Amino acid sequence: MSVLVPDGVHRTILLAAPRSFCAGVERAIETVERALADREGPVYVRRQIVHNTHVVAELADRGAVFVEELDAVPDGATVVFSAHGVSPVVRAEAADRGLAVIDATCPLVTKVHGEARRYAGRGDTVVLVGHAGHEEVEGTLGEAPDSTVLVGTVAEVEALQVPDPSRVSYLTQTTLAVDETAEVVAALRARYPAIQGPPSDDICYATTNRQEALAAIAAESDLVLVVGSANSSNSVRLVEVARRHGVPGYLIDGPGELRPEWLADARVVGLTAGASAPPRLVEEVVAALSGLGPVTVTERETSRETVHFTLPTGLRPA
Repeated sequence: MSVLVPDGVHRTILLAAPRSFCAGVERAIETVERALADREGPVYVRRQIVHNTHVVAELADRGAVFVEELDAVPDGATVVFSAHGVSPVVRAEAADRGLAVIDATCPLVTKVHGEARRYAGRGDTVVLVGHAGHEEVEGTLGEAPDSTVLVGTVAEVEALQVPDPSRVSYLTQTTLAVDETAEVVAALRARYPAIQGPPSDDICYATTNRQEALAAIAAESDLVLVVGSANSSNSVRLVEVARRHGVPGYLIDGPGELRPEWLADARVVGLTAGASAPPRLVEEVVAALSGLGPVTVTERETSRETVHFTLPTGLRPA
């Protein structure tokens, strides 16, 4: 942990809005909380419910048992699927084991899964734009593994070969950088003029809104801090957005990761948080910066989010 020594410098903190939790993350966290309150016996969660170390630690302290795979879950026990979704193979294993499944998959990820099944079902090669190894990507690939190929860059599109160029569709991971994804999709359209895509963007509203909000303050900032965990795709993308605007950007899991050298010449600090980062962490970062010297906090709101998702079946109030 870095030690921040007061320097007396007056700083302006530009808060990007929207920031922090999105509707899908709130739903996933509430799903685990409700399961802990309603179900007898341990509640297991496959993988991290959302990609944030603080959220996972807090739920673990309340009794949630996080596991990597279902083989660590006793037969018949309750298991929650994370917000990132799972493949049909995982669902089948859970059914075979008699597990009581509570599905916290974000509805916007479920939408992409449905598109993958539909496009593959009509005989298309499905091109999924995303990052290899990400849990959401693994789940989507599993919907039609024999018909789906993964690309992440324009170069990978240029090297792509498909059985029938006239029968190609594309999907995207929900947490990608909007501008970089547009470049990849443009390359796909140039290579396969007949390609078809989803009727509405797969990149979710929350990812888009947070990137736009950060872009709106980046030009005025000497430094951008993004609160989020290292495995949070949408948080990492926010750092990339800052750097593409020519501003030093850093990802921090909380105020304890602030480094004095970042702040030495920073009079205006842009501050945001990924969609899986608790709002309180932003408040703690503001407090830490206030401890260095006087600050003026200004919020810049570029859009207002009103999306709300109902809880999974079986957990909804009577």
